[in-house]
Amino acid sequence: MTIRDTTVEDAAAVAGMIDVVARERRFLATTVGFPEESTRNFIADLRSADAVHVVAEFDGSLVGWCDIAPLPFEGMHHVGRLGMGVKRDFRGRGIGRRLLEAALLRGLGRRFERIELEVFSSNEKAVQLYESFGFLFEGKKRAARKLDGVCDDLLIYAKLKEA
Repeated sequence: MTIRDTTVEDAAAVAGMIDVVARERRFLATTVGFPEESTRNFIADLRSADAVHVVAEFDGSLVGWCDIAPLPFEGMHHVGRLGMGVKRDFRGRGIGRRLLEAALLRGLGRRFERIELEVFSSNEKAVQLYESFGFLFEGKKRAARKLDGVCDDLLIYAKLKEA
C-alpha cells in the first residue's frame, strides 16, 4: 500500500470512493458523494492553495483519502479543516492512521497552524484515532444529526502546530 499526494487525474476514483463511504450513512455528513467535476475542482483548489489531499493506493485502486482544506475567511487562513475516509473492506489495517500521519506532516509542515475536524460520536474508532494524534476535544453539537430516526452528536476536535 502506498500513501501519496492526490492528483486531479484521481478525481473519478476519489469521487467514487467518497460516494461508497457516504452511502454507508454512518461516517460522513453527506449520504451521497460529489460529482467527478466538483471533486476534480476541489483537488485542484487544494493543490493550488498548498493545502493537503492524500490517498491510499492498494493494488492500483484507491482505498482511502485524507484532506485538509483551508478556511476561506480573513484571519482564518492558518486553519485547515480535516476530512477523511477509508473504504469498508480496508478498515482496521492501519490505513487511516497512515493517511492521517501523512496529511498532518504535510499540513502542519506547510501553511496550517491549526487543524480542526468534526466527527460523529458514534464513530468511536475515529475518535480514538484523532485523540491518539493529539487532537483535543473542544466541544459537542448535541443531536446534530438525525438520520434514519437516530440522533448522533457531532464532536469538535482540533490540533495546534507545536512551536
